[in-house]
Amino acid sequence: MRPLLNRRRFLQDVAAGLSAAALPQLALARSAAQAPPKRAAKPGPYSVSEPVSIEVNARPLSSFDIRDRARTRFGALEYRSGLVLTSPFPGFGGLSSLRLDPRGERFIAVSDKGSWFTGRIVYRGREMIGLDDVEAAPLLGSDGKPITSRRRWYDSESIALDGSFVYVGLERVNQVLRYDFADGFTRSLGEVVPMPPAVLELPLNKGLEALVFVPKGLPLAGTLIALSERGLDSSGNLIAFLVGGKTTPGQFSVRRTESFDISDAALLPSGDLLILERKFSWVGGVGIRIRRLALSQIAPGGVVDGPAIFNADLGNEIDNMEGIDAHVTDEGETVLTMVSDDNFSLIQRNLLLQFTLVE
Repeated sequence: MRPLLNRRRFLQDVAAGLSAAALPQLALARSAAQAPPKRAAKPGPYSVSEPVSIEVNARPLSSFDIRDRARTRFGALEYRSGLVLTSPFPGFGGLSSLRLDPRGERFIAVSDKGSWFTGRIVYRGREMIGLDDVEAAPLLGSDGKPITSRRRWYDSESIALDGSFVYVGLERVNQVLRYDFADGFTRSLGEVVPMPPAVLELPLNKGLEALVFVPKGLPLAGTLIALSERGLDSSGNLIAFLVGGKTTPGQFSVRRTESFDISDAALLPSGDLLILERKFSWVGGVGIRIRRLALSQIAPGGVVDGPAIFNADLGNEIDNMEGIDAHVTDEGETVLTMVSDDNFSLIQRNLLLQFTLVE
């Protein structure tokens, strides 16, 4: 067991330097545009060069609160179950975003080393007990080569879904790739999506961090929402963009409070947008929260805000939480799933957590 004090200290050190709605059945049935730099990059030690089936081990987390193991309610969320994920495969880790199928079983995820991870969550009753059918594969560019062959084209941080199309956001180059999973699943080729010129002006390591595609029947239907981690407008709020769709494309802002930065986002069936946020301070350490925003209030030139429905700190079983998604069970419960990025560190952890949203 890792000493908690050491893990806390390491998380604080890392966080100081950190960027401090249903998944289509087709996609999971089988488990200002910028020219890329000409200079090739040498793949990193955690990059995946070709598709491979991998083993992932899971240790259950019976409770979420380290200080009160009997506690299950946290704001508007009720803890269901959690897993600590490990693997002998060296490229497993760095999980930055995930999307689930309507049953909350099949998933696709990306790591921040330019890799796909697909597989299935195994349940016993309502609790997660492991992962199965897990495969790792490289994200491919339009040339059929892993995107990691391009300099700085590796930091895949976000996923959005539109039918069989999967959008992936790359933070350090502030680009978005679109994949058609109907044409090869994770073997499909990514095409660069034209983005507003202001996207390219986002900070190098605090740029595109979250993507959400709005489906039919909701405000902003057909629009890709792209949110920055800590790109700030003149008022110090978090910059975001509306791309495509019938609504006028443009830029809007999410009000920034308490020094939180955006790490991911997900849509609820109700049409509300959940944003997962994190922060670091030398006094308070690492913290995360979830805010609920009304999709109907988002418009070009506007500033949107909403209440925090969940807060957690190092007194809870958290790590560098980077991904969130939502699905509805057969019983009608809305379940939120979160995943953490371990930064490929021996001291940090890959966590998979689930909560029920108590309306």
